[in-house]
Amino acid sequence: MRRAVLLILFLFITATTSMAQVKVGQDGTISGLAFNDYYWVVSNHRESLEGSNGFRFRRIYLGYTHRYNDSFSGRLRLEMNSEGNYQTGGRMTPFVKDAWLKWENDRHEILAGISPSPTFALVESIWNYRSVEKTPLDLQRLAGSRDFGLAAKGALDESERWNYHVMVGNGNSTGPETDEGKKMMLSLSYQLTGQWVVEAYGDWNSLADDTPRKTVQGFVGYESETVAFGALYAFQQTDNPIAGDTNLDIASAFVRAALAQGTTGLLRVDHMFAPNPDGENISYLPFSNEAESTLVVAGVDFQLSEDMISLIPNIEAVIYGETPDGMTPATDFIPRITLFYSF
Repeated sequence: MRRAVLLILFLFITATTSMAQVKVGQDGTISGLAFNDYYWVVSNHRESLEGSNGFRFRRIYLGYTHRYNDSFSGRLRLEMNSEGNYQTGGRMTPFVKDAWLKWENDRHEILAGISPSPTFALVESIWNYRSVEKTPLDLQRLAGSRDFGLAAKGALDESERWNYHVMVGNGNSTGPETDEGKKMMLSLSYQLTGQWVVEAYGDWNSLADDTPRKTVQGFVGYESETVAFGALYAFQQTDNPIAGDTNLDIASAFVRAALAQGTTGLLRVDHMFAPNPDGENISYLPFSNEAESTLVVAGVDFQLSEDMISLIPNIEAVIYGETPDGMTPATDFIPRITLFYSF
């Protein structure tokens, strides 16, 4: 009965063909993924958004990876997504998400071009539900998931317990350089055991007009075959002699656990200790920029095909503290049904 209900919901959201990784000759691979929602804005701090509902694609990837030889490989990946402001209905436009050339040996890699930044690669791999929500710094627009520059990553010891990821980039995500500054990023992680890992991350970004922005993050994670959880704290300081300094800090904890064969439960809580000045510009989940916030994400993942197709009923709720004038913004509450599939 459960399988029948899930199948009906799956067909209701979208129809998909059978999916398998596509080989191009002996050296190339075409791959992709998509996740889309049916969403309903039950309540929101913006009254104009209440009652909004509909279908949308939050992300579509299509990429090609080519291996030249044992040392060199390259990737070109495009991304498309719906506009996330609930007010405009423009068509999805593809843009370059990854475009890198990689050299590698047994323990080290060097990447040139647009590649994943070190900021939350480890956090995202243990959270494992980008299809439901971005990692905290990504969601709050405190950092980007990609940058254009030169990166190196790998293991510092033969046992591969100490790992590093360093990058020098434009500091403008996938866009071109717009100022003279650069962004320097460094992640160091240590595999305590086969399940436990700790990470320290820091970056320094020279913005326009020589305004420096510094970010630090600490993370501890655990991952086994049946359960995973993690906790992080991050702090970001922007020194602006004209507009004044901005200090933002965030704490987050999450857990995901197998509930039954092919079924996983997930729960996450993020807390911003101060209002995010850029909160109203967050796609799909705008935050009030006048009060501190607590985000709760909860859902159940029904895997219709192992690691390939998932149907994930979930909710997102944002609970606010008081604004400077003593008011409390209304809670944002958005139930969704998310469909994820990859090939």
